[in-house]
Amino acid sequence: MKPVIVVKDLVKRYGSLTAVNGISFEVYENEIFGIVGPNGAGKTSAVECIAGIRNPSSGSVNVLGLDPTKNSLELRELIGIQLQAGSLPYNMKVREALLLFANLHQRPQPVEPLLAQMGIAQKANDFYEKLSGGQKQRLAIALALVNDPKVVVFDELTTGLDPQARRAMWEMVRNIHALGKTVLLITHFMEEAEKLCDRVAFIDEGNVVALDTPANLIQSINSTTPDPTLEDVFLSITGKEMRE
Repeated sequence: MKPVIVVKDLVKRYGSLTAVNGISFEVYENEIFGIVGPNGAGKTSAVECIAGIRNPSSGSVNVLGLDPTKNSLELRELIGIQLQAGSLPYNMKVREALLLFANLHQRPQPVEPLLAQMGIAQKANDFYEKLSGGQKQRLAIALALVNDPKVVVFDELTTGLDPQARRAMWEMVRNIHALGKTVLLITHFMEEAEKLCDRVAFIDEGNVVALDTPANLIQSINSTTPDPTLEDVFLSITGKEMRE
């Protein structure tokens, strides 16, 4: 299998705080790879280094053969990112947002088919502030896909959504993966990782504490629970319960 993301001994510090503590992993072409852990575990800091938004304190990152620190402009054309903290001006319309992002790229996708694909064509002339949480996430996905990226990064995509909207987002991720995209999924929802991911890296306190397929991780623990889950695996490894 061909790795499209290679992270080696990645460290990210903010002053005296070490958010990412020497993690290493590879993400293979056309897989859904999950980075899973509690809030504050270092997941977003790691992803921002992968995406070229922040510079690592030490270690290396390679994405599609490029160094995100040195080749950020080239990489921007190859990856799409939905960040947890992302937002738009309340008085910006849905179509306007997509057109704005499309103009930032060399070879953008046509906006109207993308609106239809994300199920928000009927909201094209609505203001951002009028959208529901699920509609805002659909727009965030559309913005991440407007450059037809090879790698798509979703950071806490379903946080704040009700169960029905969350499952709709899961189906959206599956559809994007079916288009041949490599997906990097950052989440603290264990069920989400178990349902969607080909492989999962558990991160706790800035360290990768386990990495394997969900099935192998579940089989690796001795559990008195009849049907153990990834949540049970995380508790077995770290002694901590994941809280949504």
